[in-house]
This record gives sequence, C-alpha cells and structure tokens, in this order.
Amino acid sequence: MSVFRSLDIAASGARMSRTWLDAIAHNIANVNTVRPPDEEPFRAKLVVAKAVEGADGAGDGVAVVGIQEAPGEPALVYDPTHPYADEDGYVRRPVVDLAGQMADLMAAQRSYQANLSVVRSSREAYEAALRIGR
Repeated sequence: MSVFRSLDIAASGARMSRTWLDAIAHNIANVNTVRPPDEEPFRAKLVVAKAVEGADGAGDGVAVVGIQEAPGEPALVYDPTHPYADEDGYVRRPVVDLAGQMADLMAAQRSYQANLSVVRSSREAYEAALRIGR
C-alpha cells in the first residue's frame, strides 16, 4: 500500500475525467460533420471506465478500459443540394446527442475539479505531516 494512496486514487480519477473531457470535446467538434453516403457517419465516442479494486478490498481508483462508439441510427435530413446527399436527396447526420454531451461535459468538469481538490487537500495534509516531523 502506497503512503500516497489518496494522491494515486485522485490522480486516476483526474486522468479518467481528462480522457472523458477529451472525448466530449471531440464529439462536440464533430456534431455537424457529415460524410459521403458510402461512408459510416461520425459516431460519438463514449469512455468506458472501471473501478480498480485494491488488494485490501478498498478501491484503488478508476481506469479507462475502452472507448466505444455511440449506438443508434443516424438521422436523415432531406437536402438534395448538399454535396453528400444520397440518390434520394438525404444526408446522414452524425450520431451525436448534443444535449447529452453538454450534460456529460458538466459532469466531467465537476469530476475533474473534485479529483484535483482531493489532490490539493492530500498534498496539504502530507506537507503538514512533514512540518510536524521537523
């Protein structure tokens, strides 16, 4: 068990939150990306995280175990003048739920901030312990 276990756990949470924020930023940046009819539409990237169990039964943080693509059918928009419209005049929109991404963005930001707060508090506690030992 690490003396700095709380720092390690909070750092793992901050890393996961940063990965989540990066995926959300990528999804929002591509919310209007359309592709030719013969290509698969853009699909939002979803971060899959898993709790890391410690040897003593207590948690040891979190780890990103994968990135998945959002399921579902793309919306079709009738726009026969669009260069990527199919032979029927429809354009396939990306599979991105902008409202859901904005809600996830707020949760990911709060998670990142909370983990950094734990890092800051742990560091201050360790520094105080070092001052006592002088």
